[in-house]
Amino acid sequence: MNIVIAIIIFSIIILFHELGHFLLAKFNGIKVNEFCLGLGPTLVGFRRGETKYSIKLLPFGGACMMEGEDGDSNDARAFNSKSVWARISVVAAGPVFNFIMAWVFALIVIGSVGYDRPVLTGVMEGFPADEAGLQAGDEIISLNGYRTHFYREVSQYSLFHPGETVELVYERDGERHKATLVPKMDEESGRKLIGLNGTLARKKGTVAGTIANSFFEVRYWICNTVESLRMLVTGKVGMDDMSGPVGIVKMMGDTYENEQSAGGTLIAILSMVNFSIFLSANLGIMNLLPIPALDGGRLVFLVIEAIRRKKISPEKEGMVHFVGLMALMALMVFVMFNDIRNIL
Repeated sequence: MNIVIAIIIFSIIILFHELGHFLLAKFNGIKVNEFCLGLGPTLVGFRRGETKYSIKLLPFGGACMMEGEDGDSNDARAFNSKSVWARISVVAAGPVFNFIMAWVFALIVIGSVGYDRPVLTGVMEGFPADEAGLQAGDEIISLNGYRTHFYREVSQYSLFHPGETVELVYERDGERHKATLVPKMDEESGRKLIGLNGTLARKKGTVAGTIANSFFEVRYWICNTVESLRMLVTGKVGMDDMSGPVGIVKMMGDTYENEQSAGGTLIAILSMVNFSIFLSANLGIMNLLPIPALDGGRLVFLVIEAIRRKKISPEKEGMVHFVGLMALMALMVFVMFNDIRNIL
């Protein structure tokens, strides 16, 4: 049952992404031939007006298939017959809808259980934070100019910027102070630390605070995704550390099962919603990457067209997207194999 819940959540996130493309296509008068959830052969489907709505065999993925999107069409309502700005809005709508969905999920979680304030519970004796005079109750305002709103962001910064000198701003009794912290090696953990201690315990705030912190929650997961990609590109993490749909569904299923055993069904559901913030924000960022066949790759061609005021050859663009699609399929097979190997 837990795996089924995970697949449903994953499918809803993808469906909302495609809904963004669908709604903006309709708004711009573009003909949508098919709107589907999943990949592969059609299991069930029906036609309403000009559009076929269907569910495919494989529950991962989805599509909003527009007239003339990947080929020539003489239809006046074809995708390529519309202005470049209309096409940009349609392509960008998918990732934008993912960020909107992530914010809604964040609103549910923070409204239910609150957020973790970036307030110290103490410092590690003998480490830079202790030597700089920081103490329990101090609120971390920023790290090297990065504004913090949660204690998780303090931990996140240390994870993605190990060993870096930190220009820290903190607040005590309504006054702000600055400190320069040079990380010190901790023999026990084998890592360079600045010696901050905090808690991830959440507290509820005002309605206005909940709305604002929901945006910061989405920002947190966007930064998490971007920094993870940076570590992948720079070789700080390997391809074996990547996880695809199979691994994510397995992870979500395990999380639901563990949280249900420890805290009950409501806590398990909230943990799934919290996981969904990450998934939706992650999908939005990944689709904005300038990779052929993804939304980001299509946006690159459209932006070039807007600058040149001249369309790029559909044949050349189609070939680039085809090569990109084949590369993505190969990567998907590798990641899926890696997921299955890790599960077994």
